[in-house]
Amino acid sequence: MTLHASLDGGRLVLTQGRLTLREQLPQDAAQLADGKPAGLTWIDGVPGEGTIGAASMTVAAAAAGLYRPGWGLFAIQRTVDGTAVGGAGFHGPPDGGSVEIGYDLSASGRGAGWATDAARALCQWALSQPEVDLVRATTEPGNAPSQAVLARIGFQQTADRGDLWAYELRGLPV
Repeated sequence: MTLHASLDGGRLVLTQGRLTLREQLPQDAAQLADGKPAGLTWIDGVPGEGTIGAASMTVAAAAAGLYRPGWGLFAIQRTVDGTAVGGAGFHGPPDGGSVEIGYDLSASGRGAGWATDAARALCQWALSQPEVDLVRATTEPGNAPSQAVLARIGFQQTADRGDLWAYELRGLPV
């Protein structure tokens, strides 16, 4: 399925079938970091803990002058109605040819393939950028659902990073 990238009010929007990833600019991320909906309709009323944490990372990057548009947090939305089911994004801009992704789903959004779709779209977009040839991800050893997401799109497990299992994807996701 084709990934469509567009800009909407300065925000990168990635759309692929039922999935829309809408970039959350630093001012949106500041609201999300406070647990507020930031103008989005969330499936469970508010963003999940992981999305709140990722929003805090975007806010901190912007405050430090390290934020680069396109390389932060995205809301995972259902294309059909715009409902946000979670958050996904990059831990920062490319560094040495690689980026790291992460994702989080609201409780009511789990088990329907949203994390797989979001991770696949992020990887497709990132690997289409000239400065990226490797996408990384980490999971806690007990997080089998997240590990299954990574396996479904072609990540390979590599050497652990501390207490986390590490994964890499060098080509376009499957």
